[in-house]
Amino acid sequence: MPFCSQCGTSTGERDFFCGRCGARQPIPGTPGIYRTTAGGISPRTASMLCYIPFVGWIAAILVLAAQRFRDNVNVRFHAFQGLYLFVGWLLLDWTVMPWFHFLPGHFFPFRKALELLLFGVWIFMFIKASKEERYSLPVIGELAERSL
Repeated sequence: MPFCSQCGTSTGERDFFCGRCGARQPIPGTPGIYRTTAGGISPRTASMLCYIPFVGWIAAILVLAAQRFRDNVNVRFHAFQGLYLFVGWLLLDWTVMPWFHFLPGHFFPFRKALELLLFGVWIFMFIKASKEERYSLPVIGELAERSL
């Protein structure tokens, strides 16, 4: 039966915290390695999350800030590329798309085609990240490489 590393009270084998003092409990036999409530995410999953359309930028920032992925070049590449892809979408949505409102109606399909193209790139990169392949997009990939 394990005991609390802080106060010595007996704890259960699967307890994350001591019931008496609230201290985090290490995994038995591994000093310094503590149990966590979340098992963490794999590098593959972290790479995939960076390419979720419209909200992947949040995951990309979290991945770039995480100590766990600081040395993983592939995950950081996908995080930077996902972040730059989102910035590209913002630029397209805020600067290019408003001009299509002033043009006659026959340009409307071109606007939708641009949106579908960008959405398709997000899905393509999501699939590449799910296969753990490192695919560099033409301009955005070069920026991501330099950011590493």
